[in-house]
Amino acid sequence: MSRTADLAATDDVEFGVRLLAATPTHEGRDRDLLRHWATVATEFGARLTPAPSRARVVERDGGLEHGLLARYTSRPATVELYTDTLARTEALVDERGWRHWYPTGSVRAAALAHEAVHELLHHGPAKAELKRALGHVALRAGRRRLYGHVAGAEEIAAHAYARTACGLGRSPLLLTAALATADAHPTIAPHGREK
Repeated sequence: MSRTADLAATDDVEFGVRLLAATPTHEGRDRDLLRHWATVATEFGARLTPAPSRARVVERDGGLEHGLLARYTSRPATVELYTDTLARTEALVDERGWRHWYPTGSVRAAALAHEAVHELLHHGPAKAELKRALGHVALRAGRRRLYGHVAGAEEIAAHAYARTACGLGRSPLLLTAALATADAHPTIAPHGREK
C-alpha cells in the first residue's frame, strides 16, 4: 500500500490518537486512554456551535516556512491565514485525488472554522465543558473534582468542528498528516494557535 493510500485508509479518530501520542505530556500514556480522549474530543467538536467569530482575518505569506496554515491570537482577536500554505494544501488535495472530500475552497473555509473554535475555547465556557467531557481528573477532594487540561484535545475538537461545519468528507487532520509527509514540506503542521 502506498503512503498516500495508507494515510487515506487511516480513520479520523486514529489521526487524533497520533496527535495526542506525539504530544510530550502524553508520553507513556495508555493507547486506549488516548483513543478515548480522541473520540470524546472529536464528538465534542462535531457538536459545537461557535458564535460568529469576532476575529479579524489577515492574509499573508510565510506559513510554509513556519509550518502554519492559520493561527488565532487573542490580543487583538485575529486569525492569520497563510496563503502560501493554503495554495500548497489545495494542490496537495488535487495531487492525492481527495477533491471529493475537500471541495475547491474548502481548505480556507475549514481553516477559518478551525480557528473559530480556538477563539471559542479561549473566551467562553466551552473549554470547561470539553474538560468535563474528557473526564481527566487532575484533583479530587471528596465529591469535588477539578478536571485537567488534555493537551491536543482542543486541536482535535477544532478539526472535528471544521469537518462538520464545512461538510467535508474527512477531517482536516488528514491534510495535516499529508502535509507533514509531503516531500517538499516535511515539517508542515497546518494549524497553529496562540501558545
